[in-house]
Amino acid sequence: MKFGYTIIYVPDVDASLSFFTQAFGFKRRFLAETGDYGELETGQTTLAFAAHALGEMNFSTGHVEAHTSEKPLGVEVAFVTDNVLKAHQKALKAGAIELEAPIIKQWGQAVSYVRCPDGTLVELCSPVGG
Repeated sequence: MKFGYTIIYVPDVDASLSFFTQAFGFKRRFLAETGDYGELETGQTTLAFAAHALGEMNFSTGHVEAHTSEKPLGVEVAFVTDNVLKAHQKALKAGAIELEAPIIKQWGQAVSYVRCPDGTLVELCSPVGG
């Protein structure tokens, strides 16, 4: 077994791909012709986005749409960077909402939290022990 990919259900797949490209510097791998599924180049594990309509097809009882939730969902996507402050500022400039400004945790790791326009919770962090 290996971890293959994470899929985030969003209201507009193309908009999420564009935001993550602009805010975090990832490259777009592809967007399906239908516009309801897309992927980013993020390393070994794929980060993908799917339209809420696909979520409705996959889950007979529905799902929580992160962008409509007042608070962020209890799951995050973490991106490791050597410059959390710069990455945090770039995300805010692209349209993210600041949830927690960059701080240094007691174990020495720099960490911040932003919420993307599609509702995704993102942690920006330095390498652990770095």
